[in-house]
Amino acid sequence: MAIKQILLPGLGESVHEASIINWLAKPGDHVKKYDPLAETVSDKVTTEIPSNFTGIVKEYLVDLDKEIPIGTSIMSIEVEGEAEAGVSEPATPVASATSQTTATAAPTSISKNATKPNQARNKRFSPAVLAIAEEKGIDLNDVTGTGNDGRITRKDVLNYTPSALTSSPEAQVQTASSPIQATEQASIASPISSAPAPETSDFELSDHEQVVPADGIRKTIARHMVQSATEIPHAWMLVEADVTNMVKLRNRMKDNFKQQEGISLSYFPFFIKAVVQALKKHPKINTSWQDGNIVYHHDFNISIAVATDDYLYVPVIKHADQLSITGIAKEISRLAQLTRAGKLTAADMADGTFTVNNTGSFGSIASMGIINYPQAAIMQVESITKKLVVTDDGIKIADMVNLCLSLDHRILDGLQAGRFMNDVKLNLSQYRIESDLY
Repeated sequence: MAIKQILLPGLGESVHEASIINWLAKPGDHVKKYDPLAETVSDKVTTEIPSNFTGIVKEYLVDLDKEIPIGTSIMSIEVEGEAEAGVSEPATPVASATSQTTATAAPTSISKNATKPNQARNKRFSPAVLAIAEEKGIDLNDVTGTGNDGRITRKDVLNYTPSALTSSPEAQVQTASSPIQATEQASIASPISSAPAPETSDFELSDHEQVVPADGIRKTIARHMVQSATEIPHAWMLVEADVTNMVKLRNRMKDNFKQQEGISLSYFPFFIKAVVQALKKHPKINTSWQDGNIVYHHDFNISIAVATDDYLYVPVIKHADQLSITGIAKEISRLAQLTRAGKLTAADMADGTFTVNNTGSFGSIASMGIINYPQAAIMQVESITKKLVVTDDGIKIADMVNLCLSLDHRILDGLQAGRFMNDVKLNLSQYRIESDLY
């Protein structure tokens, strides 16, 4: 018998870390090759990890709901008919589209202390750890890992503060020039202050309060929201659109549509169609920021927000510019069903270029969305309300809606965003009661 280890497999090209949210086999269980061992979550997609072997589960090697790098050993198995112990190749996850392995640290690209032996040479680091270390100029030899088997995690690098003992001579000279800085540097040199900050609260709970740890999906949502709000300078605008003709068209078609297509016809596909038409006219809205460059996306892949009782998911309507209103309605229905059945895959949520959020479905009349990183903008479609509107011919009762746009101010300015929103308004006003949905 030999002991083999199961590694956290690659879960997609852009996924560097994930967390185990549920064990499907416990120590002592006999498992067969391809039996599911655990469920992992990354980017709000849950994936089963199968076994590479037939044997007996020995022990868990990581904790639940803790972010770990791709390639981390998560479980050991006593394998039948094997004579030598070792580490297995990563299992192929059930819902994964692309395999990914961890990177090996390149000593010359990170270390800035040439006189120190490079102990990181034979260690493995996730791409996220390498990227942060390189950006901040951190020598990974100086970082204490808190992950499994002392592995350095993304949080370890983000929390790391260089001590006076490991800083360069030039830095020590600069620090000594200021009494205040010298005092601060002395405190940083303390082993206690250089350790990663514990995740504890400073307040005491009363008898009427309860702490519930966030699960893996909620932590993923939190991480994405913080990244967007921190990295993207948000700007916001609101315009009001007359959608009277669109409402009449939808009301005329909805019964026949339900009978013929088997799904309900909401207003949402009409808005998405109008947005896509405007995106084609204003390609700079369909972009993202990447390392000081603006990436223009030639596909028009619309991310839509689908809520469950506990979470908000953002699946993607691929090539929406090639779909009719009927085609868009069918895609919305298909993705919503997958979301609520818990069957969304990473591929269903990948490659979005612009997000449209139907906030009006729960009564909102104005809201500011957080941009779906790394996209350049998100549009909130609010509730349709009837209003008295002054026209050149007098006063009429019209169906009006607020459209709210959050934009990345690194890429877009008010003029570009305003022109785009005016074209969305124009497209919505051009629906006619006789318009074709196919």
